[in-house]
Amino acid sequence: MSSFSDLTGNTQARHIIKSALVTEKTTHVSERYNCFVLEVAGTSNKLEIKQAVEGSWGVRVVGIRTQTRVGKSHRHKAIIAVGRSKKLAFVTLHSDDRLNFL
Repeated sequence: MSSFSDLTGNTQARHIIKSALVTEKTTHVSERYNCFVLEVAGTSNKLEIKQAVEGSWGVRVVGIRTQTRVGKSHRHKAIIAVGRSKKLAFVTLHSDDRLNFL
């Protein structure tokens, strides 16, 4: 089992993987399907994400799905603000490997 704090040694992985998304839904998905959700850099691709995860935690990645969430716009009187966009990576691991973010 690896923890998210192990990422501090690998500088390239730190630029690709920003944080882990830990919610009730992602916890359920990780327990049932061995799939973990990571927030990654917007310019990273699936190959870079796979290399960063495998290099940082020493696990075998079976598949990666990515999703870009566009920031929502908010309006207050005459001011229009746009929220932050983020890219998520759904990383499916081999059935023998696990990650522990808690």
